[in-house]
Amino acid sequence: MTSLYDLLVVGAGPVGCVVAERAANVLNWRVKVIDRRQHIAGNCFDGPYRNGVFIHYYGPHYFRTRDRGVFRYLSQFTDWRPASYIVRSLYKGKLYPFPINLDTLEKFFSRKFSPSEAQSFLKEKQTPCRGSSSKDVVCAAVGEELYDAFYRDYTHKQWGVDASQLAPEVCGRIPVRFHRDPRYPDAPFQMMPDQGFTQMFSRMLNHPRICVQLGVDYNSIRSQPFLVTVYTGPIDEYFDQCYGRLPYRSLQFEHVIAPRERIQPCVQINYPDFETPFTRSVEIKHISGQVHEETVITFEKPQSTGEPFYPVPNSSNYALYERYRLRAEWETLHRRVYFCGRLAQYRYFNTDQVIREALTCFRNIRQRFAPHRLPLSASEISYEIE
Repeated sequence: MTSLYDLLVVGAGPVGCVVAERAANVLNWRVKVIDRRQHIAGNCFDGPYRNGVFIHYYGPHYFRTRDRGVFRYLSQFTDWRPASYIVRSLYKGKLYPFPINLDTLEKFFSRKFSPSEAQSFLKEKQTPCRGSSSKDVVCAAVGEELYDAFYRDYTHKQWGVDASQLAPEVCGRIPVRFHRDPRYPDAPFQMMPDQGFTQMFSRMLNHPRICVQLGVDYNSIRSQPFLVTVYTGPIDEYFDQCYGRLPYRSLQFEHVIAPRERIQPCVQINYPDFETPFTRSVEIKHISGQVHEETVITFEKPQSTGEPFYPVPNSSNYALYERYRLRAEWETLHRRVYFCGRLAQYRYFNTDQVIREALTCFRNIRQRFAPHRLPLSASEISYEIE
């Protein structure tokens, strides 16, 4: 039995869209993309809410990158809108810039600092790094007072465990800055797809050799033959959780319409306290550029059950994932199934990072199944090496 398609892509999120587009355009493969949701773009799915206000349905996706290759690749499918991602943290009734910068320190400690004075001041607050947890990393950078105010409860709400039980990169990826730039990231490219993420990914899939089927579960077509499969779902689910369930954090979203043009002073407000059940509220109009007489605020509440969003990074979970990863390597070698993406690789990726992973995944597939097509154009190579 032969298939009408060369490639099956399981998941129509960022990874699936990139791999499908590359396979169709570069290899001339016939591609089937499936997703059990009723839309493409995965968690990047965005569009108008019922009152017409443009929102991000699964939480904010702030595109930023230092990777010129990724930026150049995506620019084939979208124009860009400059965006400033300003985040504030509400602590004891006051809004503080976050990540911590000079303004945060001056407001929190009620004194002025030069950059060098702030660094010296924090050195006195820092506690020795006793281990390799997120709590250790933060306390070694800013001390326990700032950790308690901005990290401790927020992290516990987000991940369901104390920061002392999480890998250092969870909180360690949040910088501490000795300047007054209020933007959340400091990457050179900070912008939003002009018509949204969903439109950008839709253009990737708009190809005569790509067939998209929504509301389709992988198990319903798993037995069908394909030359290659790219799987982007939870890796433990692929293997029927034979070694046990990998923990993931899920999110509950509440979208609230407000009869005003804007409610918040910035796109995102964090709530680093246990008394507030949600972790953050987001008003995407601050970066969408939309003009509308109403607005929508999205409140996020983490939970342990539901659609998986975030792998829970700690040593025991990494050890369990490693067992699945080794089995996945065998699956790739012998059954031509490639595992790519946040859930399939059990890693937290920003949007630009996951696009890079998808391009790398496609490169590996091409080198194995179509090596005669190398080298490609200079622009294609630049996607891979920059």
